[in-house]
Amino acid sequence: MIIQENDKLILITNDDGLYAAGLKTLTDVMQEFGKVVVISATESRSAMSQALTVQQPLRVKLLEENEKKMIYACSGTPTDGVKLAVNQLLGRRPDLIVSGINHGSNASASVLYSGTMAAALEGCLYGITSVGFSLNSYSSTADFSVCEKYIRMVCKMVLSEPLPQGVCLNVNIPAIKASEVKGIRVARQASGWWQEEFEKRKDPMGKTYYWLTGCFVNREPESTDTDEWAMQNGYVSVVPVTTDMTAHNFISELKTKF
Repeated sequence: MIIQENDKLILITNDDGLYAAGLKTLTDVMQEFGKVVVISATESRSAMSQALTVQQPLRVKLLEENEKKMIYACSGTPTDGVKLAVNQLLGRRPDLIVSGINHGSNASASVLYSGTMAAALEGCLYGITSVGFSLNSYSSTADFSVCEKYIRMVCKMVLSEPLPQGVCLNVNIPAIKASEVKGIRVARQASGWWQEEFEKRKDPMGKTYYWLTGCFVNREPESTDTDEWAMQNGYVSVVPVTTDMTAHNFISELKTKF
């Protein structure tokens, strides 16, 4: 793939694996905007957050190349993939990093665990405009086509007006018919948490193991300005996310304690 000076260069990754349906949809749409480089693990790396591979070497293999795209398989995490691509694989810095389309919501507290959003946040650290896309469905037959219109809208905007330093977008799309989506709603992250439940089981050798399950608890279901409310009411939620995790509103009070 030859990248001309005036070509838009777009880096794509995800945490559901190289053969995930959401990644294919995202790749197909992004080729409308420029030359794309895809890097992903062959298997799922969900819930990896900002994990890095530091105890073993990273492996990468070019699987496909044509005039519009290159596809790499990477042995590491989504964050590894972004670092490796930006530092070694790309001839220049990408104009945009997009991650997803995640199989399942990354709204509210899920952003803390998400490998999809970790890749977008890693882009922030490099000063590269970055967006994470998620579909609120865990079904193996999820229809990602509902996302296409909103991927185009968001990416057209951020390519013409790059995001501020240290800010990326967390875009969550409801799993409903395209005709039923009411539009885009800019929102804040809902206050919520995952209530974990561990199923205690026995393996064939009689040894105990635990399987993590659980459900999401929304602390503010009636608040109409959150990402959770937006999705539950038929809107695509767009939350600006920052790499600065400082609780600025508590600094003054904390100073009085010391």
